[in-house]
Order: sequence, then C-alpha cells, then structure tokens
Amino acid sequence: MNKCAAIQMASSPSISANLLEADKLIGEAAKAGAKLVVLPENFALMGEHESDKLNAKEPDGSGPIQNFLSSVAKKYGVWVIGGTIPLAADNENKVRAACLIYNDQGERVARYDKVHLFDVNVPGTSEVYRESDSIECGSEPLVIDTPFGKLGVAVCYDLRFPEFFRKMVEQGMEILAIPSAFTAETGAAHWEILLRARAIENLCYVIAPNQGGFHLNGRKTFGHSMIIDPWGVVLDCYKTGGGFVCADIDRGRLERVRSAFPALSHRRFF
Repeated sequence: MNKCAAIQMASSPSISANLLEADKLIGEAAKAGAKLVVLPENFALMGEHESDKLNAKEPDGSGPIQNFLSSVAKKYGVWVIGGTIPLAADNENKVRAACLIYNDQGERVARYDKVHLFDVNVPGTSEVYRESDSIECGSEPLVIDTPFGKLGVAVCYDLRFPEFFRKMVEQGMEILAIPSAFTAETGAAHWEILLRARAIENLCYVIAPNQGGFHLNGRKTFGHSMIIDPWGVVLDCYKTGGGFVCADIDRGRLERVRSAFPALSHRRFF
C-alpha cells in the first residue's frame, strides 16, 4: 500500500504566498507518510481577475511555479501533481490550465491540459464564469504508469463528463486525481455526489483536492477535499481552510473489488 494526500488551500493573488503555503502543506503530508501528493486547481494563483493568469503564464519547461514543483517533489521525496498552472498557449492572449506531474526525483513525467472549460452562470447566484475567455482548452485525457498504479488526471469541470473517464478506464486507469476549485454553490450541490459516482462507476480510487475558503477576489470555494475508494467509500475529508487529507491506495483492494464486481467487463455500449 502507498499513502496519498490531497492538499486543500484557499489561494490568493500572491504567487509567492501560495507557494509558501503549498510547500508547508506538502511537507506536512510527506511527514504523515504520503508518497503521492496532489495540489488543487489554481494552487499557485487565484487572481482577482481571470486575466491575471496571462501575466503569470510561464513557457512550458521553465518558470518559478514549475521550478517550485520540481524542487518540492525532490526535497520531500514524493510524487507531486501540480494542480493547474498557467502555461503559454498557442493563442498568445490565453493560457493553458496545465496540470504537471513530477516524480520523487523532481523530474517532470507528464502534463495534462484541462479539456472542459467552466463557462457557466451558476444557478441561484450572480456568479458568472467564462474560463474560455482566458484559457485555451486541451484535447486529450492522460493516464500514466506510476509506482501507485495507473494514474488518470482530470481537472474540476471535467468531473461532469463521465464519458471522459470511460476513455481513461479503457487506458487502464486505477487511480483518478482531480485537482479542483469548485464554487461553494456547485460544490454543496454536486461535489461529493459526482466524485463518488466517478469512483463507483469506474471502480477506481479518487484523489480530489479542492480549493476551500474565501478568496480575495470575492469568490468562495467549497473545500471538502477527499479521497474515495473504488467502492465509493469516503476515506478522509477536510472541510474548509488549508490542510490535507491522507489515505492508503490499496492495489489489492482495488483488484478484489474489480474481480468480485466486474461491472467494467459487463458494458454493452461503447
């Protein structure tokens, strides 16, 4: 078994302050025994405006946030999934919301660019989000081999598209990491339900770090970062503010559940 952790933050417009907080929490998670640590979406920057991402974007391969992720992975000897950071896009007026994965030597091993962009009016509120104004979407799911199992990565709004995760299962996904920044309103209504559904229908572990608290841009995020097993059991949950949750990734349990309840092999429509 390997222990994993989901980090919860209430990130601000200050990249330096956010990186200090992330370093502290990753260190605490590593001290608790975590070997895989997942940061939330926008962990390094929750700007006052969507356009703030443009001022902070980095070229792929180098920059303060990327250097930070590499250094903390190596310093604490853990695999780190770097939430999302703004990387340069094909369109110079936009960024890619890139989720970068580093191994315990500080080497980058994979990148996933958020595919589904949050362009919505949140029902019952005055909140309006148009991520496509500043973000260029990705186009491919990501599943990679890790010491913990076959790891799939998605981000926040991706969670609402179950067919996306079926593609990952076809590529062998056993663990899903889904860094997020769910709003307070949508999180209260759907966060746990959707996460547990993705775990249950795909018979996989889910590691779900979320932003959780009040932000200087006036936004409130839901928190409740959690880790869920392949039977849909919530193994740990952290409700609000900065902190983390830890739980074991038990490959034996995953194999036993999939063997005893082989729903994935009973599918009839593809």
